[in-house]
Amino acid sequence: MKIEEVKNEIRDILDFPQKGIVFRDLTTAFKNPEALTAIADALKAKYEGLGVTKVVGIESRGFIGGSMLARDINAGFVPVRKPGKLPADTISKSYSKEYGVDTIEIHRDAIEEGDVVVLHDDLLATGGTMAAAYELVKSMNPKKIYINFIVELSELNGRAAFPADVEVESLIVY
Repeated sequence: MKIEEVKNEIRDILDFPQKGIVFRDLTTAFKNPEALTAIADALKAKYEGLGVTKVVGIESRGFIGGSMLARDINAGFVPVRKPGKLPADTISKSYSKEYGVDTIEIHRDAIEEGDVVVLHDDLLATGGTMAAAYELVKSMNPKKIYINFIVELSELNGRAAFPADVEVESLIVY
């Protein structure tokens, strides 16, 4: 299966998590072995050979693609989670999203100055969650940060949440 065909495996859920939202459900693509392999292969092709040392996955669906990518390019995996879920000393960032306010955390010692980091999540909507994750990781002074999504909802203009000099990639764009 080609990455373009994965779009056919993603289902739309109307009015979730609230009225007026069309939720792009990637779990239907993740359960299909051919689609999951296409996603993993496309992620690997984008970041293999770039010296990536850490992949940071955003809770919770970002753990799926992020873990696959980290394994495939021989990098470490770092989770970004909701408050109270990480056991050691953390730093946090609150942000607005399309239907509320939330906070995320990362372990204070997760990223080192020489790291080359890919920040990964399943979907780019308004960009609030990933922008907060970007600020957390940037505060740790890594050498380079890439941002990646499996799906991007272009009509929500989430790319505007990131500085122009940051490379933002999406495998599938709606």
